[in-house]
Amino acid sequence: QVQLVESGGGLVQAGGSLRLSCAASGSIYSINDMGWYHQAPGKQRELVATITSIGNTNYADSVKGRFTISRDNAKNTVYLQMNSLKPEDTAVYYCYVAVIPITSWWSRAAYDYWGQGTQVTVSS
Repeated sequence: QVQLVESGGGLVQAGGSLRLSCAASGSIYSINDMGWYHQAPGKQRELVATITSIGNTNYADSVKGRFTISRDNAKNTVYLQMNSLKPEDTAVYYCYVAVIPITSWWSRAAYDYWGQGTQVTVSS
């Protein structure tokens, strides 16, 4: 089994910053992609940013230049540094991790795991 624990959400004024963390633990052989999605009330879950195992990143247009995704492979942790926050960034943020479990080391089959979500609220 694999567990993800998110932290770092909260309430911040527009223009402020927050840093989200998501730590994976359990029966992990290795981790492929990691990333963050968000879901605002009444809307679908949307991609925010992703990072590959070798550090290639991808961002939604709405956060380019403001958010930075990074990872610490030794700690199985992905981060999202959010700067210049806007009220429209208000959402529940979910991390996801593509894990190759120890039981799949021979096939390299990866499975997606999701964090529990952390609320980010940006006031105007």
